[in-house]
Amino acid sequence: MQDSFDAQNGLGATFWIIWLAVMVFYLATMWKIYTKASQPGWAAIVPIYNAVVLHQMVGKPVWWVLLYFVPLVNIVIAIIVTHALSTSFGKGTGFTVGLILLGFIFYPILAWGDAQYSRPSA
Repeated sequence: MQDSFDAQNGLGATFWIIWLAVMVFYLATMWKIYTKASQPGWAAIVPIYNAVVLHQMVGKPVWWVLLYFVPLVNIVIAIIVTHALSTSFGKGTGFTVGLILLGFIFYPILAWGDAQYSRPSA
């Protein structure tokens, strides 16, 4: 019985370590995207404020942040803002689909790739 409990604790600890590493990588990715757009990198880690800055980066109204609290509407707004982010970095619709479906691959490409922030797309 004790061996089973120890194995479960080890798996739990392993899960949290991996989860923490993924979150640190995600935050570093978003920090880099914000700094590429001449925004403060720390804004990427502040809840709600990061959405406000993101909307300013992509040229969407800041009040749209409130729409993230409306079920189903939030999905549509997130897709629109993601596409605006993609086009603000000179990428097309295909890259937007990549950001939505394979974000763990495409956001780092946006952050550390050769994409340059040009202007708000809207």
